[in-house]
Amino acid sequence: MVVSTNKKPAANLEPNRQQKQPKKHNHYGFQDFFSFHPDTGIVTDWNEGRNTFTSEDFIIGLVEGLEEEVGSAASVIMYTIGCEWGTKDAEFFKKWFEKEYQRDIRQANLMFLLETWWWPFTAQGWGRWEVDLSDRKHGFMFINLFDSAVARTLGDVGKPVCYIYAGLFAGFFTCLVNKQLSCIELQCYSMGETYCKFLLGSQDRIDAAAFWQNEGATARDIQQRLEAGERLR
Repeated sequence: MVVSTNKKPAANLEPNRQQKQPKKHNHYGFQDFFSFHPDTGIVTDWNEGRNTFTSEDFIIGLVEGLEEEVGSAASVIMYTIGCEWGTKDAEFFKKWFEKEYQRDIRQANLMFLLETWWWPFTAQGWGRWEVDLSDRKHGFMFINLFDSAVARTLGDVGKPVCYIYAGLFAGFFTCLVNKQLSCIELQCYSMGETYCKFLLGSQDRIDAAAFWQNEGATARDIQQRLEAGERLR
C-alpha cells in the first residue's frame, strides 16, 4: 500500500516520468506511475505527489492503536481522517486534472472524471471501485469497493472497518458538488462479503441507513428502502 502526501517534491529532484512524457495518459503501471529518487529517498508519483510505501502492519498499528487509546471513538477518528484526506485530495486532483486534460473539471464527463480521480488510488494499492449513479436523481449513490486495503488486512472480524474510505468519499464528493455529504459502509469484506459497499448522500439518509443497519437490515434491504423513498420518522 502507498500513502500519498500530496505535496510537491523538492525542486532539485530529477524530472519524473510525467514531465518527460506529459501527453501520456495510460501511466498507471508501477514503473510508469512511480518515480524513485534514491539519492534523497523520495518517491513521487505521476502527478508529482510525495508517496510513502507502507506495510499491512501500518494499518493494523493505526487501527489497534486508536482502539486502545479511544475505544469505540476510533471509527469516528478514522472517518474524520478520511474526510480531511478527501477534502485535500479534491483540491490536489482539480489542479492535476486540469493541467493534464486542459479543461475545467466542471466541463468533464462525470464518469470519466471519477475514474480519473480513483485510478491513482488503485495504482497505490487502495483497491478498485464501481460507482453506481443510477440513484443520483434521488440524492444518493452507491460505491462498491473491491480489495479494500483496510478490510483485506484486518480480515473477517464481523463488522465494517473501512471508515477511512467512507470519510475519503464524503470529503471528496462534498468538495466536488459543493454540498455537504456523508458516507456509510453498508457491507464490508471484513463481514465475510466479497466486496465493500458504501452509501453516499445527505446526513438524513445516512442516519436512516445507520438505523436500519443497526436493526439488522442488509445492504440490499437498505438500498430498496431508500429507492422506495422511506425516511426515518
